[in-house]
Amino acid sequence: MDHSVRQISIKGVMPTSNGCAVFLGNDEKTFVIYVDQGIGTAIQRAANGEQAERPLTHDLMVTMLDGLGAEVERIVINDVEESTFYARLILSMENELGHKIIELDARPSDSIVLALTTQKPLYVSQDVWERVDDMTEILAQILKQNQD
Repeated sequence: MDHSVRQISIKGVMPTSNGCAVFLGNDEKTFVIYVDQGIGTAIQRAANGEQAERPLTHDLMVTMLDGLGAEVERIVINDVEESTFYARLILSMENELGHKIIELDARPSDSIVLALTTQKPLYVSQDVWERVDDMTEILAQILKQNQD
């Protein structure tokens, strides 16, 4: 099994009839994951660097991690099964006992918001990268239509 990863970023968040399409990728390829409207809005806000008036769930998670002496190191979207994506949230924690790396199973949608909020890198496994459809042209067409 290939354990290599590729760094990706948010290419766009678009509303759909059932929520939002989140376009992720780099200069080589773009793929899409679908999320509900609430998390789509949270991803868009985090991507734009916007702060909510009151702390949202993801803000609370970051505050809790900080209070525990832990921080987000990186996010890896590591699997996809029948259009359901999976991710690993990698945390780093330092205390009087030493340095510890913690790896948690997480929803990619939550992980993306955490990565954006904490300005940490977002990756996709090589295996997922090779299995997803390239949506670069579709995104370009949507963006062009929105400009017209």
